[in-house]
Amino acid sequence: MNKKRVAIQGIKASFHEEAAYKFFGEDIETVECNSFKQTCDALKQKKADYAVMAIENSIAGSILPNYTLLRDYHFSIIGEVYLAIRLHLLALPGVKFEQIKKVESHPIAIRQCNDFFDEFPHLNVIESTDTAACAKKIKEQQLTDTVAIANQLAAKVYGLDILERRIESNKKNYTRFLILSDNKEADDIKNSNKASLSFEVIDEVGSLAKVLNIFAECEVNLSKIQSMPVLGKRNQYNFYVDIEWNKKENYEQAIRKVLRYTVNFTIMGEYLLNDKV
Repeated sequence: MNKKRVAIQGIKASFHEEAAYKFFGEDIETVECNSFKQTCDALKQKKADYAVMAIENSIAGSILPNYTLLRDYHFSIIGEVYLAIRLHLLALPGVKFEQIKKVESHPIAIRQCNDFFDEFPHLNVIESTDTAACAKKIKEQQLTDTVAIANQLAAKVYGLDILERRIESNKKNYTRFLILSDNKEADDIKNSNKASLSFEVIDEVGSLAKVLNIFAECEVNLSKIQSMPVLGKRNQYNFYVDIEWNKKENYEQAIRKVLRYTVNFTIMGEYLLNDKV
């Protein structure tokens, strides 16, 4: 049986690969991509069966360009993963902290460790494209004066020691990832209890309020709402919402009613709620 091919942003041992493992298990083939757009292209061109895409972080907020990619590529969301972001200081085996002069990592990872670096102002902090790529560079170039900020998976894959554990400033930091598919029929999710929708509201006073009230009246929980300007249309917005329900009939009733007040309505995916970090 062929392994599932999963497109990820970054290289092996990146947080995207960790999220892919958490959703699919480790018996998969990851397709490394340099950008989120490349992951979408890999999925569209059938170089991958699925793609993993970060969509929000509990500290940094929503990753807005990825909503644009979701709209442009029309993939189905078939699942989600919440991943705790635990950041460690990785070095070659045997290297002592006193030897360290440089720290390399992704700029977001660096910002999430500001409190740590305030204690060690002599360290030269260098921004790079990917947390795992920094770990790989240390291994390949045998750098004894440089450490990477990355996850435990990167330490395992690239044979590095963890000099300092959990150096992130906020210990409740997590990222939510979406699992994307381009095969709508094959990935029909039974017993789904969460959906991601996108729509514009009709040009009438109170239209958005009516939509939100419908969800409340039908006992459908609105867990997230995100707005993005409609390109080329002044004062018009796409709304992206995540909703959850206990009874499927409540969800179906809400959708029927919401259609009266919306245009360009799209169900981007129906899937199982997964909020375990």
